[in-house]
Amino acid sequence: MISGLTPLAVTSVTTSVALTVSMGLVLVAMIVWLARVEDIRSYVPASDIGGGAGQTEYGHEEKPGGITRWLTTVDHKDIGVLYGVYSVITLAWGGLSVLIMRTELLDPPATLIQSTTYNALLTSHGITLLFLFGTPILAAFANYFVPLLIGADDMAFPRINSIAFWLLPPGALLIWAGFFIPGIAPSQTSWTMYTPLSIQQPSPAVDLMLLGLHLTGVSATMGAINFIATIFTERAEEVDWANLDIFSWTVLTQSGLILFSFPLLGSALVMLLLDRNFGTTFFTVGGGGPLLWQNLFWFFGHPEVYIIVLPPMGLISIILPKFSGRKLFGFKFVVYSTLAIGVLSFGVWAHHMFATGMDPRLRASFMAVTLAIAVPSAVKTFNWMTTMWNGRLRLTAPMLFCIGFVSLFIIGGVTGVFLASIPVDLVLTDTYYVVGHFHFILMAILTAVFAGVYYWFPLYTGKWYQRGLAKWHFWLFMIGSNLTFFAMILLGYAGMPRRYATYNVDIGPVAQFTDLHQVATLGAYLIGLSGIIFLWNIVQSWLEGPPVQSSDPWELAEDGLLTNEWQWFDHQRETAITDGGAESEETDTDTDDNSEETA
Repeated sequence: MISGLTPLAVTSVTTSVALTVSMGLVLVAMIVWLARVEDIRSYVPASDIGGGAGQTEYGHEEKPGGITRWLTTVDHKDIGVLYGVYSVITLAWGGLSVLIMRTELLDPPATLIQSTTYNALLTSHGITLLFLFGTPILAAFANYFVPLLIGADDMAFPRINSIAFWLLPPGALLIWAGFFIPGIAPSQTSWTMYTPLSIQQPSPAVDLMLLGLHLTGVSATMGAINFIATIFTERAEEVDWANLDIFSWTVLTQSGLILFSFPLLGSALVMLLLDRNFGTTFFTVGGGGPLLWQNLFWFFGHPEVYIIVLPPMGLISIILPKFSGRKLFGFKFVVYSTLAIGVLSFGVWAHHMFATGMDPRLRASFMAVTLAIAVPSAVKTFNWMTTMWNGRLRLTAPMLFCIGFVSLFIIGGVTGVFLASIPVDLVLTDTYYVVGHFHFILMAILTAVFAGVYYWFPLYTGKWYQRGLAKWHFWLFMIGSNLTFFAMILLGYAGMPRRYATYNVDIGPVAQFTDLHQVATLGAYLIGLSGIIFLWNIVQSWLEGPPVQSSDPWELAEDGLLTNEWQWFDHQRETAITDGGAESEETDTDTDDNSEETA
């Protein structure tokens, strides 16, 4: 027996070590397998669907059918769909967990779940939506559309692309393991995993979560390298840096941020695992530095915000002009502001630590940089609004979500500027105000995702979605978001701390807290209902929706706004008609008339 430890603690340490060693062996086996893959650039898509393949000495056949196709595919479009399906599952998990939490907060005492369960759901909600949904859903868009937008046959490293995706499901299972394995309590560290709390929690679920985060980090890094290589080396001859589309610019910048930030998080996670299992003292109170963890975590954490917001900005920049009838105003400034955000995002991490007692001179410098990063964000907002000004607006579902993005992003951005001010931050830190501000940004990101899903729905399905349901989705989502997160802003002003499972106390405006929590919960239910409508609309329309009748379903050609992916779509339709696959659909009633959505 290890000296000084109880039998239970010894069992816990032994289990943690065994799990850590097992995962290490898995990673080593994976590295060995990767090293044995020969000539990874030799891949050719298994069918002619992927663009200009079929010109090399490597023969290829039709794609396999059924589940085999999805388990073995290296086609960038298939992998994009896999990322999308995976993200929907993780979004459902994260959404369900927060609905349980919000139901618990309808009244002050703990009436539905115990505080430990609340803490576990809180941890799972944050990590799931940031690591398992936020980055993968953007990888879905990037995988599917970046090669099409830049005229590439596929990603630069298709097999690595596939491996990067298949690291995610085991990562998610490890992160959620505490909810499924009997006898192991789920992790309750919150998504920030602050030390010494995360060191002292004995549950092996914490180690499993850290290992799962490792896998997701490796996945994101492999994907980032692939996107950088693809955009640099696989562009068509006619696509140069001057006319590279804005979405690819944002993906390129995002990939650079991932490349510099995720490895640092991985290193910090290894140090945390060592502290938990091998007695090192990197982050301990005695001999180490708990604030070191905060510095390392937020050096990754704040760029992570821009990792998940830059591609949505690219989606808005590419979709919003299409329904404004004009090109993006100030394209070069939008690109420059993207690059500026990428650089400045590494100089603002300590504004999360103003209340930790850090040197006031450092606080002032981080406050200045945090205020400065608002400038390029404001430039983008100005350009989006100027693009719409006097434009020929068409209020389609993608356009509604673009406008929703701009409005939510402005609210999230303005409330964030207040937190950049040291005196204000010291008052509002760790209150619901921070939660409200942050979630306005996250809801803006979601609106951009929905805009992208609806905009490209005719391209990747060949079908139309139900437009009435799409508008119900939009309004319920917007009303729910504003109800929930404005209530949280007010809760923060009233002094309600965040991360509390209950608020059944004798001091403070408890009645006001209760009313605002009930409003926030009502808004969360509306968001959940909008999500169900969205999922039904997408699945039902994909299976049974009316087929599109034109390769330009949004009538972009007349404004000169038809981009490369729609030209690829036109080629696919021509090929299908030549093969006789779509002739019967040509006789269907014309369903492409979207004039009813023209403002």
